[in-house]
Amino acid sequence: MKKIAIFADVQNIYYTSRQAYGKQFNYRKLWKKISQQGEIVCAYAYAIDRGDNQQQKFQEVLKHIGFEVKLKPYIQRSDGSAKGDWDVGLTIDVMETAAEVDTVILLTGDGDFAILLNKVKQRFLVTTEAYGVPKLTAKALIDACTVFNPIDSDLLLP
Repeated sequence: MKKIAIFADVQNIYYTSRQAYGKQFNYRKLWKKISQQGEIVCAYAYAIDRGDNQQQKFQEVLKHIGFEVKLKPYIQRSDGSAKGDWDVGLTIDVMETAAEVDTVILLTGDGDFAILLNKVKQRFLVTTEAYGVPKLTAKALIDACTVFNPIDSDLLLP
């Protein structure tokens, strides 16, 4: 049975699904779809912790589905800008996991991860998949993955 690892850039998926469709992404449906392809050996959801009650309920849902939720604190800078991204942490986790699986699945539209997908395909000979909102996913990321799975109405909450 094929071993699969999932890495979800929660903020990216939330904002791109909302911007493109005005709806939220359905992680439960995604899990069901991916689990039909093989055994999900690990699944990480990377999120920013604002201490918000609604957000904490969502994180509990992700845990219940099977994700390990990794949180970073939301940092509001004095100039009004905000900081909080998981790019380096997600990259490290992918590099540490890729040798143990057959497929690496990344949920994001962020083109910065194109280099990562190219590297793990080359070094570990894994299949790489990305899920993203087509019009908001970087072409570099689409080109870098073995399979691009468009997020459309099929993977959204009603």
